[in-house]
Amino acid sequence: MLVLALMLLERVRSLEEQQVPIPTCASTFFSALIQLIPCRAAVAPFSPIPPSEACCNSLKALGQPCLCVLVNGPPISGVDRNMALQLPEKCTANFEPCSTLYPL
Repeated sequence: MLVLALMLLERVRSLEEQQVPIPTCASTFFSALIQLIPCRAAVAPFSPIPPSEACCNSLKALGQPCLCVLVNGPPISGVDRNMALQLPEKCTANFEPCSTLYPL
């Protein structure tokens, strides 16, 4: 967990140095991650499980910028980034694609 926090801190610092706009939730990576716990089964690698209503509600409450911070941030054990990127569509959340708003 400490390694993940250090990797996130380094990523934020490098973005600041490049003067890349950082979404408002960049400092709350762990709280965003915790908020998406109901989605864990839906974003596991090779999971056929659709997102639950609790997952979709959490995703919509979290918002697009924070989702992008999570999927563009350090790797998260047990989370398939491609599956996570599909959550907005599966949950009918009207989010812009992460890749256009928060490039790697």
